[in-house]
Formats: sequence, structure tokens, C-alpha cells
Amino acid sequence: MKIAYCTAYGGPEVVELREVDPPAPGSGEVLVRVRATTVSSADSRLRRADPALTRLINGLLRPRLWAVLGGVFAGEVAAIGPRVTRFQPGERVFGTTGLSLGAHAEYVCVKENDAITRLPDNLSYADGAALPFGGLSSHFFLSRAKLQAGRKVLIYGASGSLGVAAVQLAREAGAVVAGVCSAANIALVKSLGATRVFDYATENFAESGERFDVVYDTVGKSDFSNCLKALEPRGVYLRAVHMTPGPVLRGLWTGLVSKKRVLGGTATERPADLEYLRDLAAAGRLKPVIDRTYRFEEIVEAHRYVDGGHKRGDVTVTIG
Repeated sequence: MKIAYCTAYGGPEVVELREVDPPAPGSGEVLVRVRATTVSSADSRLRRADPALTRLINGLLRPRLWAVLGGVFAGEVAAIGPRVTRFQPGERVFGTTGLSLGAHAEYVCVKENDAITRLPDNLSYADGAALPFGGLSSHFFLSRAKLQAGRKVLIYGASGSLGVAAVQLAREAGAVVAGVCSAANIALVKSLGATRVFDYATENFAESGERFDVVYDTVGKSDFSNCLKALEPRGVYLRAVHMTPGPVLRGLWTGLVSKKRVLGGTATERPADLEYLRDLAAAGRLKPVIDRTYRFEEIVEAHRYVDGGHKRGDVTVTIG
């Protein structure tokens, strides 16, 4: 089978297609014939060793643990291992590979009890690949904020993979949604359910006079003080990346003096949450947003486009 292998840390050109033997599913595992995956911002950062501390886990000189990237997949069950009860060969499925990655390949093995579920007939493989990365993360963080109908939510980075999911999920919860993105993406974000969209290049949302119950930074690029200023008393600030010591300390201090909550970290991925996203998408209430689609043979170009930092939603890659 073909895999996209990272030969070193660096630009898109370090990724090359290689031929290897396909894996065999072990006990409790499902072998998936991958038909679509994505190149995400997380893939881009791992390939570039950004932050540099990832080398301590992935290999100091070149990628070892995560030499084959890709955290999401959509395809068919090719084979099942012993003790698998949830799936049968031939079924359409989609999901995530968790910390194992490895979905930039023609075949991947996943645990049947991990975040994998059936793909509805009215969703394409590309749709299935575009749902999990942003959808699971945003569902996790917005759930921590305990959204209620009528609450005001600001989504920073509202046109990215996490952002387009967050706008729709907050709208689904009955929240009043505002977004921050570039001028080119304002129409898209409004079409997904935002009633107010700020152009980050020309408008400072913190100076608008509007205050929000939740501010959710999906890209880790917002100004911390602006976000706290834009929060209502006892509001919640969410940041969908690991927080550096500075924001953590400021967050603790802010919590002590104003009762505002600062929550960061990494999302957990549960089958029940994936099924929730699937059902919303199948009913037309959660729209996968696909910016561009590349063939597997063009995965270097997919990386190059993602590196530009201006993708809308997801960049999908079709395999086979």
C-alpha cells in the first residue's frame, strides 16, 4: 500500500509517497481502506516540529513516532480482527486515529471502541473526513462552557476547521453567535449561523462594546487581554490549544479577581460525540466545509496550501 511518509522535519517537500505492506488488524481492531483524509493545521505543525518541543516525543533529528501523519479517515471496512462486534467488512465508516495518526495511507488499523462510526449514505467520503477534526474539538470545548440558549458566543478564527464547526454547534445550542475572521470569509461565517462577524484586520472586537458569555479561540492567536475584556462577568474563555505559562498565570489571576474562567488543553475524542456530529450532518444541521480537495499523489501541494494559513474549513485528500 501507499503511505505519505515524512522523511525529515521541514517544508512540504519532506513528504514522499512510499510503498509498504498493509497492516493486519489485531484483536479488537478494524482495518479501514481509506478513501479520504485531511491535511490539518496539526499535521502542518507536526511536520515542521512546531513547537520544537515536539521533537522530544517524535524524534530529535527526524520524525519517528509520527512519520505518517493524518488523524482522520473515511472509507470502508476492509477486514476485522478477532473479537470485533460493531463492524463488518464492506461498511462505510469514518473517524479518527487519535494519537496514533497514520491516516495518510491507503489502509489504517483503528480500535473498534475508539472514535469510529458508520458513515451515512447521504454523506460523501470527503464529508466524513471533514467532520471529525474540527467538529470533535469544538464540541468538546463548547460543552465545557455549558452553553445555553440565548448565550452570546464569540468564535475567534471562525472560518477554520474548528471555527466553522464551532459556529454551527453554538448555533445548534441556541446561542447568539459572533465570529472573527478575514473579510474574505465573512459571508461564509454568516451563512453558517453567525449574526455578527468582525474583520480581524480592521475591527477590534474588544472595543466594540459588545460583551460575550463565551469567547472561544480556535486557532490560539487571539490577544488574551482583549478576550478577557470582551467577556461578561463570570464569562468563559476557551482556547483550543495547549496554553503557555503566561496565559495560564494570567488566567488564574483573572479567575481570582473577576470569576472569569480560562480553559485550555486538548480535546478528548469519544464515539458518542462522533455519532452526535454524524447525526447532525446527516440531518443537514452541520455542514462540512471543504476548501480544496487534492489527490493522494498531490499531498505535498495540500501541505503547501495548509501552510499558507488561510484555508476555509478543511483541506481533504482523496485516496484511490
